[in-house]
Formats: sequence, C-alpha cells, structure tokens
Amino acid sequence: MISNAKRQVLDSIQYTKTKTTVIDPEVLRNNRVIMGLYNDPRADIFRVLRTNVLKQLRENNWNSFAVTSATLGAGKTFTAVNLAIAIAMEGNQSVLLVDADLKRPSVGKHLGLECEFGLNDYLKMDVSLEDTLINPGIERLVVLPGTLSKNNTSEILSSLRMVSLIEEIKSRYESRIIIFDLPPLFAADDALLFMPYVDAALLVVEDGKNTADELQHSMHILEQTNLLGLVVNKSKQPIPSYQYGYGY
Repeated sequence: MISNAKRQVLDSIQYTKTKTTVIDPEVLRNNRVIMGLYNDPRADIFRVLRTNVLKQLRENNWNSFAVTSATLGAGKTFTAVNLAIAIAMEGNQSVLLVDADLKRPSVGKHLGLECEFGLNDYLKMDVSLEDTLINPGIERLVVLPGTLSKNNTSEILSSLRMVSLIEEIKSRYESRIIIFDLPPLFAADDALLFMPYVDAALLVVEDGKNTADELQHSMHILEQTNLLGLVVNKSKQPIPSYQYGYGY
C-alpha cells in the first residue's frame, strides 16, 4: 500500500517542467474518451478493467505494461487512453502514457493535444524528454505523444536510446505506472521486439472481426509475455468472466 506521505504528494503534483494544457470535452466526446467526461456511466467498464489490471500489477510488483491488438482498428489506443485516465483517477499512483506506435501515432489525437515534439523526436533528433511530455489537464497523468516516423520503426523501438528511456522512466518514480500504446501484432514486428522491455501486456481484440485463428496466433506471439487479459472491444454479446470487454 502507498504511504500517506506519498499519497499527499500524488494529490498535489505541480508540473514545473512538463507542459500543461486543458483538453476540450467535446474532443473527448467525439473520440470516445469517456473517462475524461464528467460522470459518464459508460466509464464503469474501465473502472472494472482498472481494478483487475492494478491487482495484477501490485501482486507482481510490476509498473509497466503494453496495450496492443492483433489487427488495425481493434481499438487499442481507445483502450489505452481510457485506461490510463482511469488509473490516474484512482489516485494511488501517477501514470505515464507513451505513444509507441510510431507508424500511426494517435494518442495525442484522441486527447486533442497539439504536440510539437514526441517520442520519435526524442529518439532521433535529440529533443529533451521534458520538451516532449504533456500533462493534459488530468491529475497524475502525463503523456509522451508519438510523432510519425518514416524510418524502420522496429529498429527505433529496440534501439539503445529507447531501452535507456524505458529503464529511466520505469525507475524514476516509485509510484508511477507506465502504459505503452504499441502497434498491432500483425502490422509489423515492432510490438514483438518491444515486449521484453515491459512487465506485461493487455491484448485488445475486435468482436466480430478478429477470428479465432487470429486470436490463437496473437496468443502464440505473446506466449513469452505476461498477459494481463483480453479486452473485447465493440462487443454486442455477453462477455465471459475471464475477459474484459467494452461494447460500443
């Protein structure tokens, strides 16, 4: 459990080096970032997901995990953004959400952020980490947005500079949880190469689109990764209790 002293620090974070902004509720509504909207009843599913994820992280002393999917369009970024806000709102830790999908960065777009620099700029252009980070006006949440890369992204994500960054952000704050939004498993080898550097993964599948063979292949790819669970997105059917799902 977190101490009262640490809880007070988390409750009163003042960002001095990190850029802060205020996100537009209408942008959140249009992008289905329901955790950022006041008293939206649909947010309960992410509170349930948060509870299950945090339980596993705390039991195993983990502080980082990746969110990925089998294919494009399953809703991994939608899940990563809403879950990041939900965990930050829980109040016992801060959250760093990293957009590591360098070919299709969209975390900033989901939140309506104007991002001058991002992860790719830090890794390839020697931009400082402080110049890339943004607090989107949500307590205890910081975003490291992505910027588009036309280079070989798998090599960038497995570079020594990226590995050093992961080690730094995982160890800098004891009460911080880091969430990486990764590319889909079938889109490239980016996610597969990145998995050894995180503690666990959350797999998003699209109900009615991802086939049983795709799910089986995804599980095979992640067989060496600690799997936090499956998020069944866009589900219109009852979801088994061992899965987490959100139908929209």
